[in-house]
Amino acid sequence: MVLRKLLICLTVLITSLGAGVQMASAQITGTIDQGAGRQFRVALPVFYADTPEAQALAEQIVEIMSNDLESTGLMEMLPEESFIQKDLSVLAQPRFADWRLIRAEALGIGEVEIMPDGKMRVAFRLWDPAIEQERFLSGQRGRQYVTTAENIRRVAHVLADDIYTSLTGDAGYFDTRIVFIAETGPKTARRKRLAIMDQDGANAEHLTDGQYTVLTPRFSPTQQTITYMTYEQGRPQVYLFDIETGRSESLGRFGGMTYAPRFSPDGRSVILAQAINGNSEIYIMDLVSRQMTPLTDHPAIDTSPSMSPDGSKIVFNSDRAGSPQLYVMNKDGSPMSCPTGGRDTACRISFGNGRYSTPVWSPRGDLIAFTKQANGRFYIGVIEPNGQGERLLTEAYLDEGPAWSPNGRVIIFFREARPGAGPKLYTVDLTGQNLRQVQTPSDASDPAWSPPLR
Repeated sequence: MVLRKLLICLTVLITSLGAGVQMASAQITGTIDQGAGRQFRVALPVFYADTPEAQALAEQIVEIMSNDLESTGLMEMLPEESFIQKDLSVLAQPRFADWRLIRAEALGIGEVEIMPDGKMRVAFRLWDPAIEQERFLSGQRGRQYVTTAENIRRVAHVLADDIYTSLTGDAGYFDTRIVFIAETGPKTARRKRLAIMDQDGANAEHLTDGQYTVLTPRFSPTQQTITYMTYEQGRPQVYLFDIETGRSESLGRFGGMTYAPRFSPDGRSVILAQAINGNSEIYIMDLVSRQMTPLTDHPAIDTSPSMSPDGSKIVFNSDRAGSPQLYVMNKDGSPMSCPTGGRDTACRISFGNGRYSTPVWSPRGDLIAFTKQANGRFYIGVIEPNGQGERLLTEAYLDEGPAWSPNGRVIIFFREARPGAGPKLYTVDLTGQNLRQVQTPSDASDPAWSPPLR
């Protein structure tokens, strides 16, 4: 029941709260590429509320928003004791000079009201004290939401997304969820269940009962559906799970073991690996016709496929060079120009020392994330699709399973810090400087990020 409540769309009323003026071109913006050294100074006073019940909701909204923004490593949330002006209202302009004194680059002002029917109304405006004008929020000057109090976290995440987008120019990723494998029990009898939570770790719940081991869940980019691998029939098989109904279904009975499923960018197909007589190849299945089409034909092990955002190319893992490395191919199997020269149906793009695995294409199309094993350590790294610019972002006893945020700026993965330690979820941004643990009720592995819920 909790899960269905999370999927209820917010009733949104976007209004012009006050006269406002057109935004000047001098508005401060930046990008995450500027690195961890550039932090935007954000002032977020507690929203106005006229009743104790509304005040409690207002404080919760601001706390969630602040945690979202601070987690990026790009925002410096100014302390409340530094605020000079206290008499704030969404219906009036703030005293900009007071906020310039504390060098606030963005000022969020909001209010919360409990309406006669029991619903919650949240209004919000975002100001730029430097130019004394209002920042645009998703094309509008002000935002106003009317919804039930159970959607309070969604309201907060949406507003934090707006602030993030206004300051960085990138889409926010706070109004999203994470699907993962919840792990409990001893190493010799591990129970692995499909689980889901908000991107900040809140509202975690199990989707399967743990009767069968479940691995490698992946979100559909277009609907509330997950594809995953399970041992329900005694061997690896690929299933679909509908989050709204709670129903799961097998993609079909195959001649060999199937694993490492991912959706195509349009959500109409699933790309996966199938092993027949010990030889693993990559296939694509149309979800309407359930027709399987082979994409590779090689005596080596080909696995872990991931499509480019435009659907034209596939990155995968293969040991055809003797050790697991990353390869890129055209989806239609046509020859392509390789970074090392010549043409081939699959071009190797990883040449560093070590073994490469679990590649996944960024939603922006500019990078491929991967797991690397070298010198007894594991790393999460990124590389350009042409094999250039390899960078390692993390290092640990075991780091594995990268997955991208929907804006392509943050990577989530799982880590075992030492031998015998249970896996935990972590995020890291593209600078490699902002490493944070995502709290989960139990050990957790194999994370995947949802598309935005709106």
